[in-house]
Parts: sequence; structure tokens; C-alpha cells
Amino acid sequence: MASHLPPKPTPQHSTATAGGMAEAEHPRPSGLMRWLLTTNHKEIGSLYLIFSLTMFFIGGIFALVVRAELFQPGLQLVRPEFFNQMTTMHGLIMVFGAIMPAFVGLANWMVPLQIGAPDMALPRLNNFSFWLLPVAFTLLLSTLLMPGGGPNFGWTFYAPLSTTYAPPSTTFFILSLHIAGISSILGAINIIATILNLRAPGMRMMDMPLFVWTWLITAFLLIAVMPVLAGVITMMLMDINFGTSFFNAAGGGDPVLFQHLFWFFGHPEVYIMILPAFGIVSAIIPTFCRKRLFGYASMVYATAAIAILSFLVWAHHMFVVGLPLVAELFFMYTTMLIAVPTGVKVFNWVATMFRGSISFEPPMLFALAFVVQFTVGGFSGLMLAISPADFQYHDTYFVVAHFHYVLVPGALFAILAGAYYWLPKWTGHYPHLRLSQWHFWLSVIGVNLTFFPMHFAGLAGMPRRIPDYALQFADFNLASSLGAILFGASQLLFVLVIIKCVRGGEKAPARAWEGAEDLEWSVPSPAPLHTFETPPEFHPHQH
Repeated sequence: MASHLPPKPTPQHSTATAGGMAEAEHPRPSGLMRWLLTTNHKEIGSLYLIFSLTMFFIGGIFALVVRAELFQPGLQLVRPEFFNQMTTMHGLIMVFGAIMPAFVGLANWMVPLQIGAPDMALPRLNNFSFWLLPVAFTLLLSTLLMPGGGPNFGWTFYAPLSTTYAPPSTTFFILSLHIAGISSILGAINIIATILNLRAPGMRMMDMPLFVWTWLITAFLLIAVMPVLAGVITMMLMDINFGTSFFNAAGGGDPVLFQHLFWFFGHPEVYIMILPAFGIVSAIIPTFCRKRLFGYASMVYATAAIAILSFLVWAHHMFVVGLPLVAELFFMYTTMLIAVPTGVKVFNWVATMFRGSISFEPPMLFALAFVVQFTVGGFSGLMLAISPADFQYHDTYFVVAHFHYVLVPGALFAILAGAYYWLPKWTGHYPHLRLSQWHFWLSVIGVNLTFFPMHFAGLAGMPRRIPDYALQFADFNLASSLGAILFGASQLLFVLVIIKCVRGGEKAPARAWEGAEDLEWSVPSPAPLHTFETPPEFHPHQH
């Protein structure tokens, strides 16, 4: 068997440099057209990441408007109608415009490098997938300037608020979400095609890095649930413009039907935003512990189990709508069951660290913060899963605290960890150590100061999505608003780290981190434009 494999490549001949043969055959456009027409997975990955960072700051500004209004009771900095637009747009932009494109950008950059592929399987589709996003979010942001303002019904856009009582701009919001959804589906198809068809000779499925595995499973989730979202927003469109009554009780429809359809999409969606994070953390922890990942196969099976179970838990968002008792029990138990594979992952990460030779570089700091704080978010999620207790917690700030603990120190910290981990591969320079550490500690303090008090405000009965509140919640909200300002400001340090990293800094070798073993560390740093034009020979690790 071995005699048929190509010779083991060195970085020099497995990677054509920018001035190599491919460049001589295909003269590249320059300037703006280069980025508009590029089909290179690294350039498209960079576009996704830049777009995501831009949206992150726009969504962050909206969040700061919300926190400014809630700084103390009775402020009335903005009108309540505008406050509702801010909460809605913050949610939509952070979920669909910041977190998801960031993970797709990391996938574009790293999946081909990790499996030894020369590029994505469908490069022109890749370009199209990206350029749909600026169109979608320009359209979404433009709704704020339309008569009646932008969407004001929360990021879950429950009917009838989003149909009967919606502002006129809602039709444009629906169109923008359709465009973003098409982008997600096409990107997912591309990732599946790449992983299944373009692995290096000798790399079996169970040899793939976990980031590749988690993205493969995430891509199947995207293809399964994005059409459900497309269906439900099309039904909204019909209710608004064509006189149907899918969600209008007066015409024989049912607003609860909307919630079933939305959350059948929405709950797998939250796992779409966390599974790639698990993959990133599963790459970083073994590297900085200088050990193999504990329980590789169980990690793969746990990821698949989470994905399958995510289709069976959606109605835990709906315990208060009057479900039959048998449904409440079913969804309560399935929701608790999903904690088992998640617990397997946390156990494996801790077991990997046990007696490892740990070094606390910036990627490892963010990965450790992820493990600890994601677990906090998981615990509060288990509390919300208890049906009778949820009658008290539902639609309070406790829910806001829960999902922000899963999404900010969860998904966002994993994205930051991945960025710090792979920046040497992207730029050829290590990130500035002291600035990175400042960024980490300020972020951790800021995120906990922002979201931890929300647990107590929620348990004390403060409802969410309100522009004003009773005096007894004032101290919690003051702390949250100060934390939000600190957290937002500390992200400017991250931009500074990136700028310094791109412009110079300590040079990184091909294997930038001592314990790193995956295939991407066999190409030079920074990675040349074209890599693995000759397929590398893959020698499997013993997992």
C-alpha cells in the first residue's frame, strides 16, 4: 500500500508560493477586484473574519445602547420603540452576522489546511456564499432608516408581533434573512463536499482533527434546519402581505405554531454556534498540555449525539404556552439528556489537562476560560430545563444571563482562542504577548461583571426586553452596564493585537506552538497562497 503513496512532502514542494507555477498560468486581478473575484480559501476566510469583526462591533454598539438605557431606572435616553429595535438588531447581528460568519471564516481558512486539501471543493460557490452576506446585512441595517424603524419584536421575531403589529420594514428584514440563510446553506454544502472528498491520502474519517469533525456535523445541522427558517419567515411574509393566517388566530391560525417552527430551527441553531467552538478548544488544549486529546472517539460520538438530540429539545423554550403535560415531560428530559454528551466533552478536556505540561499562552487562556464559563452556562441551562421552575425563570434576565454565558464566554471566547492560536499561521508573527494577556483578563472581568448579576436580577423577577424597571433591580443593572462598557472597550485591544500582528512582531516558524501536531503546522508561516498542490502523505496519530 505504502508504495503507491506520493513521497513525504517537505514544506517547500508541498506548497506552491505566490510566485509559483499557478501564478504564472493565472494572472491575478489586483486591488478591489482581487477580493471581489477571489476563489482562494484563505482570502475568503479572511473576508469572513473581517466581516464578522465589523458586525461584532456594530452589534456591540447596539448592545451598549441597551445597557446605557438600563444604566439606571427612569433614564429614557432613547424612546422605548427604539430600545426594542436595538435589542432585536443586537441579537440578529450577533447571531447571524458575527458568530456564524466567524466560524465559517475559521473553517474556510483551516479545514483545507487540516485535511491536506489544496482548496475548498467548490471555490466559486465559496466566493458567492461570502458576498451574499454584506448584501444581507446592509439590507438588514438599512431597515433602521425606514419609516416605522427596524424590526422591534426581538431576535426570535414571534408572531403576531412580527406579523400583525410589525413595522413596514419587516418585509426587508425577511429578505435579508433569506439571503443570509442561502449563504449558510451553500457554505455548509461546500464544507461537506470538501471534507468528504479532499482529505489527504491515508487520512481516514477518524484521523481528522476535531475542528474538522465538528464542522462536518455542524454543516449537516445547517442544511437540515436553515430551510425550516426559510419556511417560517416565508409564512410570515404571506401573513403580512398576502392575507394568509398561518399565525393569526382570528383567521384560524395559531401563534404557537410559529414558536414550534421557529424553535425547531432555533435550537439546532444554538448548537451550530457552539459545536465548532468545541472543535477549536479540542485543538488548543492538547497543544498547550503537550498531550494527546483524551478520548478522541468519544468526542466525535458526543458531537454527533449533541447534534441529533438538538432536534428533540425545541419546546423547552415553550413550557409556558400551555403544552400537554406529556410534552412538557418529554422536552424536560431530552433537554437534560443533552447535558450528558456535553459533560463527556468537559470531562475529556479536563482529563487531557490532568498531569499535562501546561503553558498559559493566550490561546490556552481563552480555551480555559471557555471550559469554565461554558460550564456555568450549561448549569443555568439545566435549571431552565426543569419545566415547573421555568415558569418562574421564563422571559426573565435569568434566560439572558444563561444564553450570554453560552455565547460570549462560550462561542466568542472560542473564536478569540482560535484567532490567537492560528494568527501565527495566518500572518507569520506571534500576537503581542502582553497586549493579548491584557485583552484576556479585561474580557473575563468584563464578561462576568456584565452577565453574572443578570442571574440574580432574573431570579428576583426582572423581565427581559423592557426599557425601564423597578428600583430594586438598579444595583444589578448598574454592575451589568459598567461590565458591558469594560468588555466592549477591551475588544479594541484585540483589534490592536491583530494590527500589530499583521504589521510585524516575533517571527513564527512553521510549527508555531511546541505541542501542535495537526497538518496545518507542516506548511510555512505565513501560509502561502497555494498549499498542498501536491497532496501530502498523512501518517495517522494513534488517538
